[in-house]
Amino acid sequence: MGLFRSKSDESIPIRAATGYGRVPGSVSVYSSGVGSARALSIPTVARAVGLITSTIAGLELRTYSLNWDPELEEYSRIYQPNESWMERPTPNTTRQFVIASTVRELMFYGRSYWYTTGRYRTGYPSSFQWLPYGSISTPDQSGPEWFGPSSDILFNGQEIDPANVVQFLSPIPGMLDYGQRAIDIAIALDNAAKRFSTVDIPAGYLQVKPGGEALSPSELEEIASGWAAARRENSVGILNELLEYHSSNVDPSTLQLAEARNHAALELARVMQVPPWLVGLAVGGMTYDNSQSSRKDLYLFGAKPFVDAIEQTLSGPDVLPRGRYVELDVVRYIYEAELPAPVPVEPTIGVNP
Repeated sequence: MGLFRSKSDESIPIRAATGYGRVPGSVSVYSSGVGSARALSIPTVARAVGLITSTIAGLELRTYSLNWDPELEEYSRIYQPNESWMERPTPNTTRQFVIASTVRELMFYGRSYWYTTGRYRTGYPSSFQWLPYGSISTPDQSGPEWFGPSSDILFNGQEIDPANVVQFLSPIPGMLDYGQRAIDIAIALDNAAKRFSTVDIPAGYLQVKPGGEALSPSELEEIASGWAAARRENSVGILNELLEYHSSNVDPSTLQLAEARNHAALELARVMQVPPWLVGLAVGGMTYDNSQSSRKDLYLFGAKPFVDAIEQTLSGPDVLPRGRYVELDVVRYIYEAELPAPVPVEPTIGVNP
């Protein structure tokens, strides 16, 4: 068990990723994956990614073993003390940051990587370093579909030992590959709406009646300016028998492409595997009754594939001994609102804490 393991004094060496001898942990040599910033500029994608990553990153890691119960004829879970890395996989940063970064890469690219930076004397990992996807290349698998863990991994162009790399593989292809068309459409519509947002829509226009006197452009401009100035002072207008007023029939929502953009947002919610109503889209007949129901929907329809991928990867024989497993505490997340609040402890007067 993790509480009784001795930790080795040395971290596992990694070949330098640049000519300056930098190793994982040096943020200056990292780079983000291609396309993530562009996708996150779309509000629907940003909302979906934020929901799923923050949800999973907030779950507690627990470890357990299985025990066969002959009476129930099923396995029961026996929880064990956590390994130290389950609280902070990377000692100098938070667990939430590491898990959120991992989930985001699983969503965008279909895989993510941790490098083992320390081991117990038993040989099992004691600490990790998340490796940003933009710094990784795998010559043996060019993608966009992945057929298993890679056996040829380069970090910033330099080879690293796959035995020291924990490889997370998503059951769903990366959305930057299979969702690229939906992303392109959404961005094109947003750009068009941005251009139209600077167009001034006239409230109406004046027209010379048939048979009326022909007016020069300067005269027409003077009449229009006078009409507009008069409307700022008085809501009632007066026209002579030669002019008539027509109200504008241009709908501002048409210029903002509201219907098309809403459809594009709906398509992106489908691509991101998130229920549309959780990203603010109105869908007929689809609502949630309460916070618990919305949590279940988000977990089942959005987060579960990535939760399963993380649990099964961290339960592998390269991370834990045989018979030990990792889980993310989903039950507490779903029923958190129903859990009793902790009872505050009243301080005792005259006694030092």
